[in-house]
Amino acid sequence: MTRILTTLSIAALFSANVMAQAHNVSQNYVPPADPLVKEKLANWQDLKFGLFMHWGTYSQWGVVESWSICPEDEGWTQRRGPYSATYFGYKTAYENLQTTFNPKNFNPEKWVAAAKSAGMRYVVFTTKHHDGFCMFDTHQTDYKITSSKTPFSSNPRSNVTKEIFDAFRKENFLVGAYFSKPDWHSEYYWWPYFPPKDRNVNYDPAKHPDRWQKFKDYTYNQVGELMTDYGKVDILWLDGGWVRPKSTVDTTVDWQRTITYDQNIDMPRIATMARSKQPGLIIVDRTVPGEFENYTTPEQQVPDKPLDHPWESCITMGNSWSYVPGDHYKSADQIISLLVKIVSRGGNLLMNIGPGPDGDWDPVAYDRLKQIGDWIKINGEGIYGSASIAPYSEGNVFYTKSKSSNTIYAFVLPGKDSLTLPQSLTFHLPDVKKAKKVSLLGIGKKLEWTSAGDGIEVKIPKNLQEKSGLNYAAAFKIQY
Repeated sequence: MTRILTTLSIAALFSANVMAQAHNVSQNYVPPADPLVKEKLANWQDLKFGLFMHWGTYSQWGVVESWSICPEDEGWTQRRGPYSATYFGYKTAYENLQTTFNPKNFNPEKWVAAAKSAGMRYVVFTTKHHDGFCMFDTHQTDYKITSSKTPFSSNPRSNVTKEIFDAFRKENFLVGAYFSKPDWHSEYYWWPYFPPKDRNVNYDPAKHPDRWQKFKDYTYNQVGELMTDYGKVDILWLDGGWVRPKSTVDTTVDWQRTITYDQNIDMPRIATMARSKQPGLIIVDRTVPGEFENYTTPEQQVPDKPLDHPWESCITMGNSWSYVPGDHYKSADQIISLLVKIVSRGGNLLMNIGPGPDGDWDPVAYDRLKQIGDWIKINGEGIYGSASIAPYSEGNVFYTKSKSSNTIYAFVLPGKDSLTLPQSLTFHLPDVKKAKKVSLLGIGKKLEWTSAGDGIEVKIPKNLQEKSGLNYAAAFKIQY
C-alpha cells in the first residue's frame, strides 16, 4: 500500500456520516454486593458531570471511530474515500494509519484545566476501541501507540492513557478506562482464515475452543495491564456488548439478534482479577445485564423518568463520537439543558469530546466548556450531590433535591441562550409549602411567594424578568 494521504486531503474525501446505533438499557438491574463498590458507586452518582474521549488513529480520517472496517451495511459503517473500492484494501489502509499517527500537540493538562473549570468531575478515556488499536503500552500486541511503527512512540508522553489518567487524577477526577471487548485486529477474534462477516467473532468458538481461549486470555491480560500499570482506576467501562454469553441475548433488540455464537469472555474471571488490583472498581459491562453492569448507559438519549438504578447518559458534544473536521457542536444552552434534565432524573451526564489527529480539541469545545463553567459556578449547588424529586419536571421547570439539606432547586430552561423570566412561577411538589426562603441563584436576594393550591407561587420582580444577568437556565433555591 502506498503512503497514506495527508490528513487534510484524506479528511476532505470522507463524508461526516457520524451517527451510530443507540444502545439499549438493560433490564433487571443487579445491585453490587461488594461494599467497596457500593461506596464508590454512591460517590460517583454525586459527581453528575463527566468527560468522555474517543481518540485513536481514525481521527486522521475524521471517520466514525472503528466502524468503517466493520463489514455491515449500516449508515455508520460506510466506507468512503480513495480506498473504499474493496474491503480488504480499505482495511489495510486503515490499519496503516498507525504509521502516520503523530499527535504532537497532546497536552492532557490543558484538557484537565478546561474540564475542571466546566465542572466535570470524572473522565472516561478510550484505551482501546473495536479496531484493536491500543492507546496504552500493552505487551499483548504491537498495534499500539507506543510501537516503533507509530511516529508518536518517540515522544516521552507516548503512553497517552497513562499521561491522561495521571493528569486527571492529580486534579481529583475519578478515572475510567473505556475498553472494547471485541478486537477486530486480533487474530483470535477475527481469524484471518475466514473473512469477517459482521461485528461478531468470525468463527464458532464452540468449534475452535483453543482459539477462543487465546482471545479470552488476550483480553484478560490487557485488562490486567490497565489495572496494574496505570495508577488508581475507578471505572472499567466495557463496550462491545455483542461479546457476551449467548444466554444473555435479548432478541427484542435488533443488533443483538445478529449474535450467532456464544461469545462468553468469562467476566467473573476478569472482574475478580480487576478488583483484586483495584478494590471497589466500578465495572460497566454495558448492555449485558447482571452483576457486572454496575450502572447502565443510555446513549445519546435522556430517559423520560428516573430509572430504578444508577445510570449515565453518554452524549456527544458534537455530532460524532470521534473527531470530524468542521463538526457541529451543541450550544452551551443545549448542553446545560441536557445536564439539568439528566440530573433531574437522577442520572449523570458523560459528555464526549473527540481529540483531533494533532492531539488537541477543536477550539469550539474549549469555548463551550468555558460557557458551561461560568454557569456551573453559579448553579452547581443544585447539580452536585442532588437527587431526583417527584414530579421531576413541570413544563420547562426541572427539579432536584439536595441530599444534605432541606433544599429544593427549580431550574427554569428557556430553550434559548437568552433568559427571560415570567412575572411569576408556580412550583408543585412535596414539602414546598413548608418553604422558609426562596431565592434565585446568582442574584442573592429573597423573593416573595404565596401558597397556591398544592404548591407555591413565586413572584419575579420586574427588574429580574428580562435583565437578571443570568444565562441559559435560572435556578430557584427553595429552603424549607
